[in-house]
Amino acid sequence: MPVCLHRQVLDTNPMNVENTKAQMRKGVLEYCILSILAQGELYPSDIISKLKEAKLIVVEGTLYPLLTRLKDAGLLTYRWEESRSGPPRKYYKLTTVGDKFLTELDQTWDELSQAVKKTTRKNVQR
Repeated sequence: MPVCLHRQVLDTNPMNVENTKAQMRKGVLEYCILSILAQGELYPSDIISKLKEAKLIVVEGTLYPLLTRLKDAGLLTYRWEESRSGPPRKYYKLTTVGDKFLTELDQTWDELSQAVKKTTRKNVQR
């Protein structure tokens, strides 16, 4: 009987592990995109490929609004390049402001990851 009660609690619990995992990924997505673009100018499908290689699955419908928001914030710029097989392509790169912003995010990430390591149950000294 306790198994059934436990199952009911899980089924009706508004906290869903998949939702939490998705929120965690979203929280670091901007940082990952900026870090990828710190390596050089890229076309959005190349950014998506690099994110997929890292097991961060992102679709164009998520990426393009993020790129626009980062551009509008002055962190990215882009240029158009003619394509031999279709419409012109937009290539994104970090601005100087974006590079400074990323440097601050690097420091914040290091601090945050150390704090998480110190507080998660796998690493807490009992």
